[in-house]
Amino acid sequence: MTGMEEFHNGSEGAFNSEEADNIVKECIESVVGGDDYSQSQVNKWTASIVERCLTQLVKSWKPYKYIVTCAVMQKTGAGLHTANSCYWDTAMDGSCTVRWENRTMNCVVSVFAVAIA
Repeated sequence: MTGMEEFHNGSEGAFNSEEADNIVKECIESVVGGDDYSQSQVNKWTASIVERCLTQLVKSWKPYKYIVTCAVMQKTGAGLHTANSCYWDTAMDGSCTVRWENRTMNCVVSVFAVAIA
């Protein structure tokens, strides 16, 4: 994962960040795929990416509360910086951040998973 950090705990039943990473990439590809950046489509794309990610994540694992964020930005040469911090149970909870791009846009999706006690 280039330039992005992720939390991964290998214990049984813990959040699987590698699987989440794959789910997010598939969701982004299915929504924007090879499309060029279009300001009029950004709201639809971000909503669809978040909804698809949530749907797939809920199907995949044990009970978690999920938070999914998505940012889509046109490639213009400007920088895009993101950061997050979490205070939680590191044995079960986790997160991953996926950076995806094509020739006209960047997309950054973060997933936060908090185990339901």
